[in-house]
Amino acid sequence: MQHPTGLSSRPTRVEVLVTAAEAYPVLERAFLGARREIWASFRIFDLSTRLRSPEAQAVGETWFDLIVHTLRRGVDIRMVLTDFDPIARPSLHRGTWKAVRQFMGAAEAAGPGAGRLRITAAMHSAVTGVLPRTVFWPQIAARLRAIVTWLNGSESHARSALLRDMPGLRDWLVSPKTGPLRARLWGVPVLYPATHHQKLAVFDRRLLSIGGLDLDERRWDTPEHNRPGAETWHDVQLMVEGPIVAEAQAHLETFLDVVAGRADPPPQRKLLRTVSRRRSASWVRFGPEELLHEIYDAHLMLAARAERLIYLETQYFRDTRLARALAQLGRERPSLSLILILPAAPEEVAFGGFAGLDARFGEYLQARSLRLLEDGFGSRLFVGGAAQPRRKARRGDGPQAAGPEGSRGPETADEHCVPEARGRDRLKGAPIVYIHSKVSVFDDKAAIVSSANLNGRSMRWDTEAGLLLDDPAQVVALRERIMRHWLPRDPEPALLDPARAIGAWRNLALSNARQPPDRRRGFLLPYDLDAAERLGRSIPGVPEEMV
Repeated sequence: MQHPTGLSSRPTRVEVLVTAAEAYPVLERAFLGARREIWASFRIFDLSTRLRSPEAQAVGETWFDLIVHTLRRGVDIRMVLTDFDPIARPSLHRGTWKAVRQFMGAAEAAGPGAGRLRITAAMHSAVTGVLPRTVFWPQIAARLRAIVTWLNGSESHARSALLRDMPGLRDWLVSPKTGPLRARLWGVPVLYPATHHQKLAVFDRRLLSIGGLDLDERRWDTPEHNRPGAETWHDVQLMVEGPIVAEAQAHLETFLDVVAGRADPPPQRKLLRTVSRRRSASWVRFGPEELLHEIYDAHLMLAARAERLIYLETQYFRDTRLARALAQLGRERPSLSLILILPAAPEEVAFGGFAGLDARFGEYLQARSLRLLEDGFGSRLFVGGAAQPRRKARRGDGPQAAGPEGSRGPETADEHCVPEARGRDRLKGAPIVYIHSKVSVFDDKAAIVSSANLNGRSMRWDTEAGLLLDDPAQVVALRERIMRHWLPRDPEPALLDPARAIGAWRNLALSNARQPPDRRRGFLLPYDLDAAERLGRSIPGVPEEMV
């Protein structure tokens, strides 16, 4: 573990941004303020996203206009966008290559003499071994046929546009001169089990944006979450100045070579990473070779030092290894409490009404992990969800024709609307607030804000990046800002006191659950663990890291 607390080098400034309504304008201003260069890596970065700050709106309407403006000022941009398995995630694969076209179009529009653009669509180097791919060949073939059916359902000109942005599918499609497309079902496709999941940018080597938030309209939300449930998106991003910016810059310059096996990862102090790479030779492995799991290690180390309260916000809590370690601490340390805030259901279940094998396996792992925590902490554990304090329906409430990450496409062709998935878009009668943030606070001594969920995938497989905070003043400010978000205005002191918060949060959530939605105080409600257990299904032989 290379990241002990108590280091002398501390960030000089940390700005906490809650939801895109706060983060997007600040990111826009960072692009406007850049003078020489911008390095960035995002999972999703859609240039059709509308600009929100007055300063950015002065140069155009969308991020396309802002990128053109930035390049015209002579600023170099180096952007890495995540590419996705074209068979497992065809809509996301298409979105990546659409974004690449947007960036190239912006560079062309910027004209001669503009800053240099380097845009990379980066697939993780790891591939699944031949044996697992062969075992799952029937499911792979079914998914490929579903993609072909989806494509053939489009008009010919629309189909051509779709295929233009899906280059990874070309080798697996037969395109006759006349008639519909066909799937090429001989041979076993390569599968890519890991992705680059980080979301960070460095501006002129002096300013860092880091956290859990990508860029598109789906992720736009306000701290009030006063929107249809399917349009809510709670996230946290940091803007940082200080020594860690140099660490983030070094990571951005090297991570593709590290993942490809061409370089070793540079040593870091406060930048926490998950990094894996392709195994040199493996016929039986599902996933990559684990190289760095600093975010996981930091959670274990900081939890072991905690004495009063661990506070966690995450999209998924599915890592049973982490759950067992925390549960053991709960048994050993009677003074230690744990507050865990989760979305009431996975996005595709809540807003799509569909549950494929991956969603059901994920719910199984999460329910199992939460039961482990219950065994370790007992009454010193509170697991909460969030819902809007209203019951009146808005247009857009209820299940949507949307799949994972807000895109409805062939990913959901092998998923089913099962009874256990119904109604998961509401919690105690109110539209849920979808939670995507990744924040962990340990007493008032240390905190982690990152792109990593608390699941095996983020802890060991995907490329992730986060920041360790160990300045007590910054940790307290972060904790209070994040906790206040879910609470009533002017919360009682016990709700913000680490020594008393566990009981106060439980009492508030239970009180809200007994009230009609429009009489509730804040967003906080108890998490429905029974609903997760009803939907969850074990898949023997599949590693936890798959979901």
